[in-house]
Amino acid sequence: MKLKFGKWVSLLAFLFSTCTAYVATRDNCCILDERFGNYCPTTCGIANFLNTYQPETDRDLQVLENILQQISNASALTEELFRQIRTVHVPDQSTQPNVVTTYAQKSRDIIDEIIRYENTIVAHENTIQFLTEILISNHDKIAALKKKTAQLEAQCQQPCQDTVQIQELTGRDCQDIANKGARQSGLYFIKPQKTKEQFLVYCEIDSSGNGWTIIQRRLDGSEDFRKNWIQYKEGFGHLSPNDQTEFWLGNEKIHLITTQSTVPYALRIELEDWSGQTSYADYAHFKLGTEADKYRLMYSVFVGGDAGDAFDGFDFGDDPSDKFFTSHNGMQFSTYDSDNDKFDGNCADQDGSGWWMNKCHAGHLNGKYYKGGDYTVKDAGPAGYDNGIIWVTWHSRWYSMKKASMKLIPFSRLAALEGGQAGGIKQGLGNRGDI
Repeated sequence: MKLKFGKWVSLLAFLFSTCTAYVATRDNCCILDERFGNYCPTTCGIANFLNTYQPETDRDLQVLENILQQISNASALTEELFRQIRTVHVPDQSTQPNVVTTYAQKSRDIIDEIIRYENTIVAHENTIQFLTEILISNHDKIAALKKKTAQLEAQCQQPCQDTVQIQELTGRDCQDIANKGARQSGLYFIKPQKTKEQFLVYCEIDSSGNGWTIIQRRLDGSEDFRKNWIQYKEGFGHLSPNDQTEFWLGNEKIHLITTQSTVPYALRIELEDWSGQTSYADYAHFKLGTEADKYRLMYSVFVGGDAGDAFDGFDFGDDPSDKFFTSHNGMQFSTYDSDNDKFDGNCADQDGSGWWMNKCHAGHLNGKYYKGGDYTVKDAGPAGYDNGIIWVTWHSRWYSMKKASMKLIPFSRLAALEGGQAGGIKQGLGNRGDI
């Protein structure tokens, strides 16, 4: 580019030298208009043009030449740099894919870690929200408790009054209380002979002055009768003024009542089925032995009653000895933690309650409460034995009573109720003896 530009300069210089002696006049040039210069049919017009514009043109050409030189130098430097880059940095084509894969995997790992942290943050936010709701709920509960506490404190400023009415009369048993003039059923304190402290019982007193001491009540299944030895000894459940709660008075208390004197007691069992039919069974000279004797059940004879004598056992037809091994007279009391029955296993544990088990029973008034009456082997649970509130001489062993109660009265009073027909009943355990 620089070489071609030099040729043009030489040519223009030659032309200029040939015309320096030539002066344009009106005679040798055509002057069409003074404003447009001279137009001559010779090269002298060119010389005149160059004389006028050459300096400025030279300056412009010099500028262009300098720019072109700079561009040329820059191009050479750029080519040198590219050459050096190619020489120094030659990529290893064999390792490049592995490098990309490694960085890609690291990127994915980072993204996964970010997602994990985001999920953790969301989970913590949900937990915080849940705990916040619990905190608000607890604050509300605390406020309600404080309000209730304030109400109770206000009530406690007033003299406390016992809402359970306990009758004032006391005696050795409920018949003794009735003999003293009581004619209202309810809660009374009794203190049998040889007893250090009095205890509370429910007395059922009728208009004729008969006072029954209630020792057991089944009504609705509200009380679980699967209890241990101590609980059956001391008693459990609740005594109420209207006798509308389930309870077991306690073996020790029953023992103290029935053995306090030479005056024998009678036991009456009252039953109600799910159709509303009722029945009863009376036993003369009923008493319980001491705890050392495992509160052994003893009576002299079945006096009567349309419920039948289930305590004497029952022939279920399974084995010739059924009646013998399901009788209860002379049996010791058993619970799931104190096995005193005649069975290889534990009848009380299998049937879920304490009772005077033989091997095992024909009557069982502490059994499981089944609503509706009828129940099956499957209903009885894993053991599959008859474990309801049963009295097989009135209903089958697969029928559970709706209501049951056990109550005591001096035998002389029962004899009077029976019109003197029971007066000749002999005492003791009869021919049966201790099984």
